[in-house]
Amino acid sequence: MSEMIPKEHYANSTTWHSSAWQTASIIGPASGGLLYGFFGVSICFSVIVVCMFISLMAIAFFVDNHPPKYIPKENIFKSLSEGVRFVWGNKMMLSVLSLDLFSVFFGGAVALMPVFANDILKVGSEGLGLLRAAPSLGAVLTMAAMTYYSPMGKPWRNLLFAVAGFGISIICFGLSKNFYLSLIFLFFEGAFDSISVIIRSTILQILTPEEMRGRVSAVNSMFIGSSNEIGSFESGVTARLMGTVPAVVFGGSMTLLIVVFTYLKTKTGSYLKNQIL
Repeated sequence: MSEMIPKEHYANSTTWHSSAWQTASIIGPASGGLLYGFFGVSICFSVIVVCMFISLMAIAFFVDNHPPKYIPKENIFKSLSEGVRFVWGNKMMLSVLSLDLFSVFFGGAVALMPVFANDILKVGSEGLGLLRAAPSLGAVLTMAAMTYYSPMGKPWRNLLFAVAGFGISIICFGLSKNFYLSLIFLFFEGAFDSISVIIRSTILQILTPEEMRGRVSAVNSMFIGSSNEIGSFESGVTARLMGTVPAVVFGGSMTLLIVVFTYLKTKTGSYLKNQIL
């Protein structure tokens, strides 16, 4: 994306790209839950296979008109280690990635949604589909607003507020016993998360030199992928030890503590704005 899009449009392009992904995240869980609930597992998975086949066809016919400007000459291990060293040596980039990693690690309420749908809210698979779609709906609507009102005016402040809002939404969802209130809290969870995604993605594109973008992208994917997967494991372990509701409240509370710790560690976001501009 950074090679195809002018630098001044990074934030806007990230917003549109993420909106498309989040739109699919709304349609997928909602339709999956409805298909499973009304037609059974066989029809549900058949539709999934058809959708994956369409995706493979789209990839097969994709035409790349933007060949890479930088061709690496070293092996993959050296290349990846250079990416890790670059991120580790950049205070701002490391702070942004670490904040996202630990907030998602402790805020992984998504992994426990089936338990909430079945045992706490008692809405079944149809309700689970709506619960899974609610964060994506919040993300899409927020990203649509962000195409006109960019969060990059004061990015570090906005990032901290967004992650704090994400943590509060997680806590409220964990305490809710009403299905519709739970949908609202999950909606706001997705909305706040989408703001942090836009800011993080834009910062990474702006602060990364052209020849390092692939490696930094790989490191970023490791951060995001590990935080989501290990966060789901953390949610399951804490739910086993503490119970489902305390586990979600604990995760949201830890997210808020991480925001406070990060704020005290960095003190101010003025140097971030200077680096970006």
